[in-house]
Amino acid sequence: MLSFVYTPLPTRVVFGRGKRSQAAVEAARLGITRPLVITTPHQAGQGADLARDINGIVYAHAAMHTPTDVTEAALRFAEGEQIDGLVALGGGSSTGLGKALALRTDLPQLVIPTSYAGSEMTNILGETSGGLKTTRRDAKIQPETVIYDADLLATLPDPFAATSGLNAIAHAVEGLYAADGNPIISLMAEEGIRALANALPLGAGGREQALYGAWLCGAVLGSVSMALHHKLCHVLGGTFNLPHAETHAVILPFATAYNAAVAPAAMAAICRALNCSHAAQGLQTLARTIGAPLALRDIGMPQDGLDRAADIAAASPYPNPAPLQRSAIRELLENAYFGHILPSPNQGEM
Repeated sequence: MLSFVYTPLPTRVVFGRGKRSQAAVEAARLGITRPLVITTPHQAGQGADLARDINGIVYAHAAMHTPTDVTEAALRFAEGEQIDGLVALGGGSSTGLGKALALRTDLPQLVIPTSYAGSEMTNILGETSGGLKTTRRDAKIQPETVIYDADLLATLPDPFAATSGLNAIAHAVEGLYAADGNPIISLMAEEGIRALANALPLGAGGREQALYGAWLCGAVLGSVSMALHHKLCHVLGGTFNLPHAETHAVILPFATAYNAAVAPAAMAAICRALNCSHAAQGLQTLARTIGAPLALRDIGMPQDGLDRAADIAAASPYPNPAPLQRSAIRELLENAYFGHILPSPNQGEM
């Protein structure tokens, strides 16, 4: 048996249809009596309904990539309302703002996801300032409780479900070859990929199974270090303001191909989960099947920004199975821009 260290996440998970009704009970369990209910403008109505149920006040200004100026405005608002806890309702934008506020205030957090983002299961915060997205880990960032209720995803548009689901799968893919991975995380990662890959093509009928898979993938994200895929997505999102989930969906097959030759065990696990013979191709086939975007040019990436993105991604070292070479990263981005896939024939896959 390999030697490893595994620290279970401290977040309490409440999972099941209709569990949204437990929000008041779970908030009270955390000692929250006056919560700030955080949503995006798009989900302000849902936030208002939730706020009525839990004696909260809505802040419907969460934004993609968690801009620090939005966080500072929310902090001022919360201080003026005598808030004693945070309840984030929504996807990664709402969760990100809640985590940013928790870092600054150490207030308890309850998260109710309405996407497959997975960030609710982590002590990781990505924030954007001055066109750059940076990440940090801190115990204060980790939400205390998460309620997963598939009923809240019943009307989730299929295109968004597709990209959000691939975003979640990306966490598991990188967890399988993480420098600080372990057998428990690998089990969770493979099962998370399998659950999402089986559920996403079913559309609305697969929401509960997909949410289960997203929880597992989020737990993987929170437990081990991420690598090239996540670094590239943070660069592209923070610097070029590309949509978060769509960027993950496009980059995932190419980052997988980049690492495939030196991570055969991870590729074999991905192949088992997808029931395919080539991990990168299997991921791209899944993306095509569920209607996700396949090229950076289709989600707003300027071609003349590829060099800058490669420069930023290669500028600082971070763990990754394959060596981080600026020229190879630039080639990856070029392929992703046009939606190509160039698999290596020597990847040790199934």
